Amino acid sequence: MSKIILVDKNDQVLGNEEKLKVHQLGLLHRAFSIFIFNSKGELLLQRRAFHKYHSGGLWTNTCCSHQGPDESLESAIHKRLVEEMGMVCELKEVFSFLYRAELDNNLIENELDHVFVGISDKKPVPNSEEVAEYKYMTIKDLREDIKINPDNYTKWFKIIIEKYLNIETWLELKK
Repeated sequence: MSKIILVDKNDQVLGNEEKLKVHQLGLLHRAFSIFIFNSKGELLLQRRAFHKYHSGGLWTNTCCSHQGPDESLESAIHKRLVEEMGMVCELKEVFSFLYRAELDNNLIENELDHVFVGISDKKPVPNSEEVAEYKYMTIKDLREDIKINPDNYTKWFKIIIEKYLNIETWLELKK
């Protein structure tokens, strides 16, 4: 398993640790979430591969991961977007937030999550080791489906959609 960056609540680096151990102990760490919209304003969602060590088979944002200790956040976001979705896209950070959530397999997410947005009409080429399938949804339809089927979505994704997503503001930031 790879190492990820441990941080304090102000995003100051405290060190690094193995990813699985971090999630077993619930240590605060740096993460990122990427949201790609097409020109119609629909969000590109991915369904996590079923064999992932947590949240397998759940729908989530376009791409999410952790920055490694030997890479910049800017490098990590673009590298991971290519690795997961086979896409290259200009990305802009729109905000970051802290959250803690109990997951399946007795794991804990305790993240300072940096959220990035991009706009692209390029067709994704997902990596089957990471992504089971993908689809585009309007935010209205997505919010409705989350109300009806909340267990189909990752915890961090639901927090972002419910508390932070204002598509007009996000898309305005891209200009």
